[in-house]
Amino acid sequence: MAQDEQLWLAPRLQKAAELCNQPPGQSDSPLWLGVDLGTCDVVSMVVDGEGEPVAVCLDWADVVRDGIVWDFFGAVTLVRHHLDALEQRLGRRFSHAATSFPPGTDPRISINVLESAGLEVSQVLDEPTAVADLLRLDNAGVVDIGGGTTGIAIVRRGEVIYSADEATGGHHISLTLAGNRRISLEEAERYKRSNAGEIWPVVKPVYEKMAEIVARHIEGQGIADLWLAGGACMQPGVGELFRKRFPQLRVHLPQHSLFMTPLAIACGGKEKAEGIYAS
Repeated sequence: MAQDEQLWLAPRLQKAAELCNQPPGQSDSPLWLGVDLGTCDVVSMVVDGEGEPVAVCLDWADVVRDGIVWDFFGAVTLVRHHLDALEQRLGRRFSHAATSFPPGTDPRISINVLESAGLEVSQVLDEPTAVADLLRLDNAGVVDIGGGTTGIAIVRRGEVIYSADEATGGHHISLTLAGNRRISLEEAERYKRSNAGEIWPVVKPVYEKMAEIVARHIEGQGIADLWLAGGACMQPGVGELFRKRFPQLRVHLPQHSLFMTPLAIACGGKEKAEGIYAS
């Protein structure tokens, strides 16, 4: 996939960004749904038979913390809201969806949310494994920096041979920013999203900690490529920091990395569903 990044992956991420909370695209193809229950957001993405995004719903929400759904009713309500909106806009009914979970947490948590929203789960994978499957990697590492955690997966010949997760992510960036600016956590979340360029000196130490977490988990693995995914990677400066920390690796950070995991979930569900799609 590395050599096909610009041909396959980049246009799909660009399209997902353009479709986010906008009217859906048109497709006569079968459609598949993926739901990403993140710490800072819930993203539901619909893809067609070519893995092209057709519709994307995103809500910034505090319903998951460090892989634990602490506001179960809120999470179910959001998923149900997304499902209703997608079905109405697309004129299709979704009975199944794929989802994911941070490594080391109970996948049943995500499954319970989707089932309570009226969906049957077609596939559930940990987040970095879902991205690794999407990219069809070999001899590579995947780092998924989400709202609450940093997930790492090591891939050999398309198989994930190691995965881990540590509780440092976008939420900790917001905590750092809130303390520095003496504002509430909610204000810091909003400020982070609208003023990404100016906050780098404040939040850089948190990313340096994430890089050290990654270094510890990939040590001795002999990988050649490192792929970064997740909304927290969209902060300007992240790519350069990781490239300086790992000069021996090819570090990949696609634009619109916020949609990497939702795209991976939806495409993974498409691959595993075997004829189950929106009707």
